[in-house]
Parts: sequence; structure tokens; C-alpha cells
Amino acid sequence: PPRPPPAHALGTMPPAPKRSATAAGLSSTGPKKAAAARPRASGGGSKSALLKTKSPAEFFAENKNIAGFDNPGKSLYTTLREFVENGLDAAESVPVLPDISVEIAEVSKSQFRALLGSAAALPSTDERLDTAIYKDVETDKERKLREKKEAAAAARASTPADPNNTPAAPAPAASARANLFRVTVTDNGIGMPHDDLPEMLGRVLTGTKYCVKQSRGKFGLGSKMALIWAKMSTGMPVEVVSAMKAGGPMTKCVLDIDIARNEPNIISLERVMPDPGAAPWRGTKISVVIEGNWTSYRAKILQYMRQIAVITPHALFRFAFTAEGSHRDKSFAVTFARRSDKLPPSALEVKHHPSSVNQLLIKQIIDQVKPSTSLLNFLSKQLSSIDRAYAKRLIAELAGEFTEEMPVSELDVNRIRQLDHLLHQARFEKPTGSCLSPAGEYNLRLGIMKELKPDLVATFAEPADVFEGHPFIVEAGVSLGGQSVKQGINVYRFANRIPLLFEAGSDVVSRTAVSSILWSSYKISPTQV
Repeated sequence: PPRPPPAHALGTMPPAPKRSATAAGLSSTGPKKAAAARPRASGGGSKSALLKTKSPAEFFAENKNIAGFDNPGKSLYTTLREFVENGLDAAESVPVLPDISVEIAEVSKSQFRALLGSAAALPSTDERLDTAIYKDVETDKERKLREKKEAAAAARASTPADPNNTPAAPAPAASARANLFRVTVTDNGIGMPHDDLPEMLGRVLTGTKYCVKQSRGKFGLGSKMALIWAKMSTGMPVEVVSAMKAGGPMTKCVLDIDIARNEPNIISLERVMPDPGAAPWRGTKISVVIEGNWTSYRAKILQYMRQIAVITPHALFRFAFTAEGSHRDKSFAVTFARRSDKLPPSALEVKHHPSSVNQLLIKQIIDQVKPSTSLLNFLSKQLSSIDRAYAKRLIAELAGEFTEEMPVSELDVNRIRQLDHLLHQARFEKPTGSCLSPAGEYNLRLGIMKELKPDLVATFAEPADVFEGHPFIVEAGVSLGGQSVKQGINVYRFANRIPLLFEAGSDVVSRTAVSSILWSSYKISPTQV
């Protein structure tokens, strides 16, 4: 049969221009291999740009300040904090009284060279071939500038500078002291399963705490960010030892994270038996070498350790700092003793509060129940603070196509939008707080008295509330005087038993305690005892 006329003959499209054999991808010897197709996106110009996808690990590596890794000093603080709070959660989930050991050890250049091995070792100061390229070596230009500044400073002080007695150039702060540290935290918690350990530590946004229940971590980010920071700053992997049963087999793992793929890069993973005669142990020991700044964040780290001991009086904390080289006299150890042998009540997993859900979350909850579940049962059983009587009132308010018996499978996008709008407009009871595990005013007062020994102390705990789906309880303490604290009024703030250290002084509690109360009426000075 005759072939139909080409499309351009019908007026639907212009005729295609003629192409040579070479332009069509053909040569005189045969067809060329087709080029792999790549997705492209218009960039607004003449050239198109390749579409790229970033993994979660890649995103957080480029935006590490989101997770508290703004600079080396804060990264050292955040790494320690994440490991400590993971250890507390692991112990309280057993439940057992937490026993947490923390060590920050300086890593000298020679030690770091030994860790890298001979093949990857950096040249020592004596082995440098071209010293001029190193920033810790003073150039002639820098020396002249320094001498000029010193002469000007001496002139201002009316003390003539002695050109024959030029002081030596001070070494940069980064090279004067070690800026690499090994952070090691050991707990007596539940441990990690052998097969799951690499995923739990080597894949960002992977965790066991994705539920409405209080825990110090939730998103599977903190400890992974410590691995990412280690990879970015030192290139060293994390070392983990974990045991789920005292005296039983232990898992030893060395791994880092493949940032581009967001997956663990396992260097070694093995099961071993504990040494004969060793004390039975269950828990996790995690160690990582990172860049940090102990000098700038020493006070903040010690403040955190003290305040976590205040809000967790049932825990025992051992903290040690080990200095290297000529600064070994700066090493010290401190123990924050356990004051109570009573664990706080365990937090319960609860349903989402209706005022905290959104359209996406409603759809996710619908996908988790049977399609035949009635709307009445869905509202009264899948959301908190809604009983059957109140669920009927809500459905009646929706009216129209909504009925008590309609299956949730019939909730399309528009109906979910209507339901979400009503849930945000309706009035509900506040969360009961059963998903939270606050320290309580008694334990908070006990912790402050144990660690700070103040002259006066007062504590307060707010009722449970919810913000954007996250239940929380704020607890605060105010003390006067004490040991190793500034004189006068001191304020301690905690949210879900986590110390709030940053931006202190600008919050409501501090302003009320220091500025709004007329302390002179009580013959008390807010700045001195």
C-alpha cells in the first residue's frame, strides 16, 4: 500500500533540513556509537547546564553550619555533645543508670603522621624542601611589616625600639598548639547491632528515633556530621566498638562516609570476643580524630559538661583532657558524680498532635493505615487529643462530602486540604506530655545543688507544649552564688533536658531573672553575692 505523506506535507511541521552523513552520526566506515544521553536544564543562556543531584551527606557537608559545625572550635564542642547525648539516650533506653566517659586528647603532628602512615605522611619541618611556601614561616615582607609595627608601638609607649634586639616572630596560633584532637566517648547503653552499625553511623538521616517521643537526637544527623567533619578536616575514619550483651561478642568497626553517595564506606567490620579476664561490658565506644580549637571552646565544653550533669543527676560523667608535648601540665580530669539512683520516667511514643500536622503528614499517616479505615476511627485513633465525640463534631463541621464512615482512601488532595485547614483552626487540648521525660523540679534543684553548691536556688518547669510538631518542656533554674560560677545571679535553661548554652542573656528567662526583678528590695545584688 502507498505510504502516507510526510508530516510536513500536511502542514503540521516544517521540513527537516538535510543532514550530511557525518552530521547524522555516520561515517564512511559505519555507524558511530551513540552518545550517552544526559539530562540538561536550560540555564537562561545559549548553553544548557547539566542537572545535578546532591545527596543529603553532600548537602550537609556544604552547609555544615546548619548542624552546628561552623568552625573548628564549635565543631569540637558539637562532636562531643552529639556523642554524649547519644550515649545518654542509649543508656536510658535499656534502662540503666548512665555511665559516660569522655576524653579529648591532643594529637601532635608526629602522632598524626604516624596515624597517616609512611605512604601518606606529610613532611616534617626538617624535611621541607621549599620553606617559603609554608604559611608558618615568616617572609622578609612579613618580618619588615612586623618590625615596623613594633617600632610604632614602642614609639607610642615613649620607649625607643632597640634595632639590635628584635624579638623573634611569634608562631601562628594554629601551629603553636595542636589543632587536631581525638574525641572518645564510651557509654554503657544498649549497643548497636552488628549488621546495622555501618548504616547507623555512615548514612545521613538514618536513625531509630523518627517518632513522637522525647530523645536528645531525632534526625540521624549529629554523629554523622562528626564523621563528615572528620573526613573534611583530617580524612581520618571513625573507630567504633559496640557490645549488646555484657561479656558477649563485640563489634569492631572502622568506617567513614561516602559523601557523594550518602552511604558508609566500611574499612573493617568484625566480631570479636572480649579479652579473657576483662570486666563484662555492654555499650558503645566511639572515637574520631578531628580538627578543633580547644583554647577558644574550653570554657564552653566544660560548661556543657557541668550543665548536662546538672540536668542528669542520675548519670556519672568522667571527663579528661590530655595535652601533648610541652603542654602536658595542662592535662586534667574531672568527675561529675551521680547524685540520684532514680531514673526519670520513660518517655512514651504517642500520636501526632492535630495542631502540628500538615497536608504532607496527614497523607503519610493515611498511607500507614488500612485503606478501609473510617474517617471517624482515623481522627480518634491516629491523632492525639481527639476522642470519638470530638471527632464526630469535627466531621460534622466539615459537612459536605465528609461522613463518619467514609474510608480514608477517598480523601483526595482537596479533601486533605480541607481537613488540614480545620485542624489548624479548631481548638484542642495541649499535649499530655507523656511522650516527654523531663528531669522535674526536684532533680533539677538536686543537680544544681550538687554541681554548683549555690547559696540560694529556685527551679521551675513549664507545662508541655508543641511547636511545629515537636513536643517540648522548658525547665529553668536560677541560683545565687556558688562554686566555680560567676558571682551573683546565674540562669540555667533546658529544653527536653538539653542545656541551652548559646545566646544566653537574650532569652525571656534571663531577662526576667536579671533585669525585671527588683533584687535590691530583697537586699540581693544580681552581679555579686
